[in-house]
Amino acid sequence: MNNKAKTPIPVKDQIMCLFVKRRIPAFACFLVLACFLSCQNQQEQAQITFKHDYEIAMLWGEMALDLTQHTPGNSPTFASRAFGYFGLTMYESVVHGNEHKRSLASQLNGLEQLPSPERNTSYNWKISLNAGQAFILKNIYQQASEEYVYKIDSLCELVLHSLSKDEEREVIERSVDFGQRIANSIFEWSMDDGGHRGYLKNFDTNMQQKAGQGHWRPPFFAQTISRLPLHPYWGENRTFLSANAEWAVPAFLPYDTLVESDYYQTFYEVYESNTQLTQEEKEIAMWWNDDPTDTFTPPGHSYYLVNLVLEQKKPDLVTAAETYARVGMAVADAFTVCWRMKYHYYSERPSTYVFENIDDEWEPFWPDPPFPAFPSGHATQAGAVATVFAGLYGDEISFVDNAHSGRKRDKLRNVDYKERSFNSFWEVAVETAYSRFLGGIHAQIDNEVGLEEGRKVGNHINALKWDK
Repeated sequence: MNNKAKTPIPVKDQIMCLFVKRRIPAFACFLVLACFLSCQNQQEQAQITFKHDYEIAMLWGEMALDLTQHTPGNSPTFASRAFGYFGLTMYESVVHGNEHKRSLASQLNGLEQLPSPERNTSYNWKISLNAGQAFILKNIYQQASEEYVYKIDSLCELVLHSLSKDEEREVIERSVDFGQRIANSIFEWSMDDGGHRGYLKNFDTNMQQKAGQGHWRPPFFAQTISRLPLHPYWGENRTFLSANAEWAVPAFLPYDTLVESDYYQTFYEVYESNTQLTQEEKEIAMWWNDDPTDTFTPPGHSYYLVNLVLEQKKPDLVTAAETYARVGMAVADAFTVCWRMKYHYYSERPSTYVFENIDDEWEPFWPDPPFPAFPSGHATQAGAVATVFAGLYGDEISFVDNAHSGRKRDKLRNVDYKERSFNSFWEVAVETAYSRFLGGIHAQIDNEVGLEEGRKVGNHINALKWDK
């Protein structure tokens, strides 16, 4: 396990942990200012004040996103799994502090039990959350750099110091211990799910790729140099929910080269759309690409949306943690289910079919990712996430997605990254899916089926017994 000894953390580095280089919420800017005002020198421990309890959860949500973006060898599949364990750990570290909520122990696939708090004793659940997040982030991302281990430890120490000001020592130690024991139990459960240290086996050099018409082939215009598909066995991983373990594979179109066939027309629609994209359509395609080499990955974008929702809804601590848990498990199981379907059909991308049957000089607006097409991973996870959000807060919500605000213009494609406004969670899911069609890397059937299959995943998560 990645439990490296902590060393005294200079205040300047503690403050740096709050500035995770990107999307700092308004409250965090206040916290940083408070740190500067309260520190007389680097040897004095910083003190911060949280206006709302959910802000502590948001800080760890931000750290998870920053870690995801800046850890080498990452992928959407591995990141989705990580967010599942991060969110679950957050929820289980605080759930016993609310008499109306229920632990998910014995409700999840193979997770029979988790540590329980001592009866008739006091806990500081915010301290438990803080300790649990530091532990699970370092152990899931065992390939994290020393810099990021240092950042995680720094944030943990800073938050702990701030929460411990008026707390008894016994309560502090008990709370830290409980959060770490929860995280350790969840981590040990994670190790045999099939995805542990999945970054070491992104591409299987011994895999026998399917040959024949309609099957995926490495494209010329691709996101990676690998000629192998990403995580071909990811669909065999254990899902968080047993309900997502057995999945009826939806129907796909039969291969055909006749112009009047549904198969031909499906890919012609992609080709025709891609040759006449408007500027706004290009902006949509770019906003949701979330290439793991540049961003926090597509499931990370969904995890980021939790912060926007929490800022608006201002829930209590356990509801904030539950939001991360639902969204985290939604993206994790959605990717597992999606990969199971992808490698069942091993379906080709539009670029391959268009090149061979429509236009041999065409290139999609966005380069192909290194795995089969049907159904869309973006669509599947987006459908799942919209469903769990709606399960907690209702579908209607107005917010602005500013995930990529300040990102440099893509000069090659002549596109700026412009914030996106939405009035419902499902609207977000539909645009996320549609962006892959606009990018020229998915047919509409990939998106439509992905959204509906993702909705099933989300409904299963909503059906868990969250309340007593």
